[in-house]
Amino acid sequence: METNSIELLKKRRSIYNLGRNVKFSTTELTSLIQESIKQAPTAFNNQTQRAVILFGESHEKLWDIVIDRLKQEVPDEAAFAKTTAKINAFKAAFGTVLFYTETKTVKEFEENFPLYAANFQDWSEQSQGGTQQAVWTALAENGIGANLQHYNPLIDDEVRAAFNLPGSWKLRAEMDFGSIESSAGTKEYMTDDDRFLVFN
Repeated sequence: METNSIELLKKRRSIYNLGRNVKFSTTELTSLIQESIKQAPTAFNNQTQRAVILFGESHEKLWDIVIDRLKQEVPDEAAFAKTTAKINAFKAAFGTVLFYTETKTVKEFEENFPLYAANFQDWSEQSQGGTQQAVWTALAENGIGANLQHYNPLIDDEVRAAFNLPGSWKLRAEMDFGSIESSAGTKEYMTDDDRFLVFN
């Protein structure tokens, strides 16, 4: 049995110590990310995923927005210093992918397929998971580390204004990526008996 896909999935880890020693061009990385998203599945092929790919000053601008926004939420100076250090680690990466859902498309499918209307929001979230994993795994295959963050919805309005994004795009996650400066630790797994049921 072929297990190449399993080996690739094992490479997909949360890497937090990222840098900018990336051997690929922004054009190559953009193409890789775009193609990964295009090939990720969606319910009814409704293609609700959207993405904003940030490099250079735009990438740094995103994480500056996060820091500025969190300053309003973290009143303690010592705690905010720790928060700033954490965000600066994301900022030190090479780029960021912002994952969005096009809510207008979700609503259109709810209206056009009323029998399944209650499911389209859930299905759009499922497609987000598949999309994020597809991008993450493709990056990992090429030796690029990444981690996934969720500062939405705190930053939604500021990011939308900063990059002039459509109001119907709903931010779901932020993935910073770059060169792997130190690898992830050993991953622990729960027992198979607790996780799986198999019936013949």
